[in-house]
Amino acid sequence: MAKPGDARMGKILTSSATGTTFLIMIQLASRIFTFASNQLILRTLSPVVLGIAAQLELFQISILYFSRESIRVAIQRQPMSSSTKSKSQPGQANDTESLASQAVVNVSYLSLALGIPATLFFTILYQRFVSDEASKIAFFHLSVAITGLAALIELSIEPFFAVVQQHMLYEKRATVEMPAAFLRSFVTSVAFIYSSRANYNPGVVPFALGHLVYSDPSKYILGLFSRRLTSLAANVFFQSLVKHLLTQGDTMMLAALSGLEDQGIYSLASNYGGLVARIIFQPLEESSRNLFSTLMSPNESGKLSRMQIRTAKNHLVDILHAYQLFSILIFPLGPMMVPQLLHILGGRQWASPKVGDLLSVYCYYIPFLALNGITEAFVSSAANPSEIRRQTGWMGVFSACYAVAAYTFLELGNLGAYGLVLANIVNMFVRTLWSFSFITSYLHRHGEHLPASEVAIRPASFIIGALASAIVTQQTLENSRLGFFQVCACSGIYVLVM
Repeated sequence: MAKPGDARMGKILTSSATGTTFLIMIQLASRIFTFASNQLILRTLSPVVLGIAAQLELFQISILYFSRESIRVAIQRQPMSSSTKSKSQPGQANDTESLASQAVVNVSYLSLALGIPATLFFTILYQRFVSDEASKIAFFHLSVAITGLAALIELSIEPFFAVVQQHMLYEKRATVEMPAAFLRSFVTSVAFIYSSRANYNPGVVPFALGHLVYSDPSKYILGLFSRRLTSLAANVFFQSLVKHLLTQGDTMMLAALSGLEDQGIYSLASNYGGLVARIIFQPLEESSRNLFSTLMSPNESGKLSRMQIRTAKNHLVDILHAYQLFSILIFPLGPMMVPQLLHILGGRQWASPKVGDLLSVYCYYIPFLALNGITEAFVSSAANPSEIRRQTGWMGVFSACYAVAAYTFLELGNLGAYGLVLANIVNMFVRTLWSFSFITSYLHRHGEHLPASEVAIRPASFIIGALASAIVTQQTLENSRLGFFQVCACSGIYVLVM
């Protein structure tokens, strides 16, 4: 006979798997719409305009990140108390669930409270330090204002998102966010196409309008603050300041040190190179964070069961195995296929060796990004406030490592955008090492162990992947790229061997 704990763990894992599927569907739909929209306008879009669009996206992301990221991480730690109550007390369970949801809703209002000053601050900061080339683009200041308004509207619906997230209503979230993603891409492309046919220069207003329609408050229309959640959110907020600088540091450095054309090329490389990360890794990271938070929430007695810890550990190990297999596939195949795809998708304006080589280097960065995301998801779910503060201190060390790496590759090595990608790899590597160290220590404190032999896949797979990557690198250095059909044939053989 199955134990109640086993049934509960099974229900949680099933819910997480279903949620991951819906989150991948959201990201897939969003990227397909965005990809289709970009293809419609890319051939008539200059790198300068795309560079400003990347700045606008960074502007909005910065507002949203500083305003809501710490709140979201905190509310994920709010357990659904009713799930642990006895079935003989349905009224009491419902009351407890309502109180838990109300605490989450009330704390999420802080996002808008933080968003208003954040929007003013970033608007003034951006318009103060923006280059003259960008400020002279048609309707630039109007576009900044529209994007800031879109960020505030999106923050205003954060309470609805919080409830949907807490109850793991991923299906409802998918039915709302997928049409919103389509509408954003539709408005952006239609505005550009109409302006082009009318021989009218809209600047970057179409991108700003896309952000605005996506933030429509109708998306999530569905008395007490939690001191514990508010305290946790405060600790996470200060960590978010450093983490955002690390995550968006490359874009910020490009905006400060490079021209708009270079920013546009890097934006294209980042968008195309990050498709897999956004479609698969980001949903996995988000759903895993929710799963880890649920599994590692103390029970009524304030303790964690051995089963909870073991289930969380097994889920982490499974994902790490999958990520390693993906890495040994993308390392040799990515640089081979990128030039072929770029020539088909971008046309002559974008199919330059500089863009192709940058995208090839970006392929090496994606696995490091994925590994860091899943390990930090575990840390953010398991760490208590004091451990979060300690992680924040280490983030300062990581910032120093990133700065040294960026200076070495950009200034001493004179590698330009390639150097930024390499610096990001160093950044993700040191952050993953720290997160893995925390995870092993945390599991050890709770009676579990995580030896390297349990995490790593077979050594033969790494050897074959290293040999294939070395061959591809040698061909690239000798400028002897394969043709399209040769690339497809080699890729198929390599996948079968692996």
